[in-house]
Amino acid sequence: MTILIAGAGIGGLSLALSLHQIGVPCRIFESVSEIKPLGVGINLQPHAVRELAELGLLDDLDKIALRTEEVVYASAQGGKIWSESRGIKAGYHWPQFSIHRGYLQMLLYRTVQERLGPDAIVTGKEVTGWIEASDGIDITLRDRETGAETIESGSLFVAADGLHSNARARLYPDEGPPVWGGIVMWRGVSEGPKFLTGRSMAMIGEKKRKFVCYPIADTENGSLINWICDLQFPPDYMWSREDWNRPGKVADILPQFEGMKFDWLDVPEIIKSAKHIFEFPMIDRDPLPRWTHGRMTLLGDAAHPMYPIGSNGASQAILDARVLAREIRARGAIPAALESYDAERCPATAAIVLANRGDGPDKVLDLVAERAPDGFDDISQVLDAKELEATAAGYKKLAGMDVEGLNNRPSIL
Repeated sequence: MTILIAGAGIGGLSLALSLHQIGVPCRIFESVSEIKPLGVGINLQPHAVRELAELGLLDDLDKIALRTEEVVYASAQGGKIWSESRGIKAGYHWPQFSIHRGYLQMLLYRTVQERLGPDAIVTGKEVTGWIEASDGIDITLRDRETGAETIESGSLFVAADGLHSNARARLYPDEGPPVWGGIVMWRGVSEGPKFLTGRSMAMIGEKKRKFVCYPIADTENGSLINWICDLQFPPDYMWSREDWNRPGKVADILPQFEGMKFDWLDVPEIIKSAKHIFEFPMIDRDPLPRWTHGRMTLLGDAAHPMYPIGSNGASQAILDARVLAREIRARGAIPAALESYDAERCPATAAIVLANRGDGPDKVLDLVAERAPDGFDDISQVLDAKELEATAAGYKKLAGMDVEGLNNRPSIL
């Protein structure tokens, strides 16, 4: 009853640990020859942290991440629009973590090797196709170095192979490239002084010119700050370069953010202090009608790549993994388990993808910029408190992370 998984990212590794937890064997096939801690900062929301805690990883997360305590929304002039507590301080039973994506992936990777054994993850092997058998499924693996092909057999196949999923392309060959909404992101990590609570996430500006930052580690003199600059471009801008390792230039963004120097945060200095900057477009894909086809299904970014708004990409991949493991435990390693998983997770994540296209909870920034383009003295004269609360509460409920709902629901596994 072995489950075959393509991709050793956050979703694939979380699935492997979840399957091990319920006693179901699996193997992961990763196309790269060496797994490295790539990427920049991400946030893990309490609904995902709950699942990692139930996998016994909470103490490990505390060693490599910071517990986020607050989110602050501010205008381009530095005026504070709204702030709210996060994680434990907001009443959740589980924290929110700000963490380097690569550190999270390597924690999951090491844990899979420790619990499932060193042979559970096979690197340098790309899944190029699959054929269903009478009682299982055969996947074709191509060695990335030699080109040699081999066959691996299992009960089910789960493609967690990311934004550029080979499996998704095979299922939907006419889908085309990812969808670009006009925003290009520059991302970096800088050392700087602690700001606000020292555990705060700041969202500043508006959709067409936004700065986001949060600490991911403490340093001797302050914080290691993960940051993102968003800028809007015309439709004909050459955007098709979604590469985490594409170098970005300070000169391309600094002039747009020079004015964001406040008594509580010096945005230009943070940008200039970065050792490395990466540039890539903000992209997603249209929601699919279904992920499951017989004995195979999609998971994580292969199933529902979304804009990094609302901090839900990695969190939703972890939830995918837990729900899928639950259905396999309940129904067995058969197509019915995949169908049940699909019926729950496909529409839920489609709603988040579309909400993120509408700027998710960040749309309060756009409302303020529209109503008070030159700033404000009193936010209550610009935006009613009920509008702010409704925006935040609505997104949390949509994403499955409202405090009461999460604290009171039964465990997935």
